[in-house]
Amino acid sequence: MAQNYYQKETETMSREEMRKLQSEKLVKQVRHVYENVPYYKNLMDEKGVTPDDIKSIDDLHKLPFLSKADLREAYPYGLLAKPLSECVRIHSTSGTTGRRVVAFYTQHDVDLWEDCCARAIVAAGGTKDDVCQVAYGYGLFTGGAGLHGGSHKVGCLTLPMSSGNTERQVQFMNDLGATILCCTPSYAAYIGESLKEQSIGPDEIPLKAGIFGAEPWTEEMRKNIEQTLGIKAYDIYGLTETSGPGVAFECSEQTGMHVNEDHFYAEIIDPDTGEVLPEGSRGELVFTALDKEAFPLLRYRTRDICVLSRKQCSCGRTLVKMAKPMGRTDDMLIIRGVNVFPSQIETVLLNEGYEPNYQIIVDRVKNNDTFEVNVEMTADKFTDKVGEILAMEKSLSLAMKTMLGINPAVRLVAPKSIVRSEGKAVRVIDKRKLV
Repeated sequence: MAQNYYQKETETMSREEMRKLQSEKLVKQVRHVYENVPYYKNLMDEKGVTPDDIKSIDDLHKLPFLSKADLREAYPYGLLAKPLSECVRIHSTSGTTGRRVVAFYTQHDVDLWEDCCARAIVAAGGTKDDVCQVAYGYGLFTGGAGLHGGSHKVGCLTLPMSSGNTERQVQFMNDLGATILCCTPSYAAYIGESLKEQSIGPDEIPLKAGIFGAEPWTEEMRKNIEQTLGIKAYDIYGLTETSGPGVAFECSEQTGMHVNEDHFYAEIIDPDTGEVLPEGSRGELVFTALDKEAFPLLRYRTRDICVLSRKQCSCGRTLVKMAKPMGRTDDMLIIRGVNVFPSQIETVLLNEGYEPNYQIIVDRVKNNDTFEVNVEMTADKFTDKVGEILAMEKSLSLAMKTMLGINPAVRLVAPKSIVRSEGKAVRVIDKRKLV
């Protein structure tokens, strides 16, 4: 199959050319930040490093890290590197604790971000002849704006649906012939569920591809969405802190996401020591924005756990690949001394024939952790016979113990009884007082 590229010269650049470009951009960026962001200048001074010490990308490890705590401490303008008069937009994280992270954009920043999203759409097969339905939320959340702008850059007919009103989503999808769907994977699964209820099969809708991100999802969930919607489902990665979706994107090979490394330099570090780990190591992902003007974060700790690879890709792109994040260092649950990731629960459910509609509830009673997983019964598994329910609960609990090494109390609940999400799904309720 012939491969399409949005910016072929960059997406297929040789390793030597890319490192030269990255080095040039980093040297310029460090000086820009040092001279315009007092907060980061202080961090550099404390570490005893100046812009003169940064001569190439090989010197990146000399710079201090930034974390979400720094962003909250510097809120709202402490990390701004351009005058407000040169900024044209802000976006904010969807976090509900502490101070929100507010990111600023110049027009140059918006243009580069939209280019990154356009690369993702083209990698998913998008062209100017496609109809792109953007069902990510619009507003302070970056999802809607990023894919909307990228769709325009490609020349697609763009449907700015935002999230919610699923009946209207399905109507417009059919009436206007949407071929590419952009939303969170949990909402894509919900749309698929709604189509099933209306007895609409995957061959009756015009979709050919989906670009899904903003929350963790497993390979099992991908297969489920692809079967339900009759599409190829592509992953996309981004953070509000680094601009939004489009930092990395999946190609037709679907074996990891290509990092737009002409704009974002990726490192993998040991989350405990901060040491940079060799390629192929599993660790915490760190990003440096090489050419953002208004909000240029250097060595930002994402808390996502993953692996980087430069294995040759069949799509022809030479951009480094990041694996699908394998969890996070800050949302990993430690239950009775065992590390538990919600994605592991999802894998078990899909393997056992359940839909990924669940909630993990953790509490602490008399100094002992309690671990409960509420799981919706699917229509074909639904029963009101207590004995059958208990048997299914026991079977699921054993399957989860095999995966996790810890035995949760599984409670099967009626279909549709867990609140559906049209944005990021709330998977974990942790009632423990761990601080």
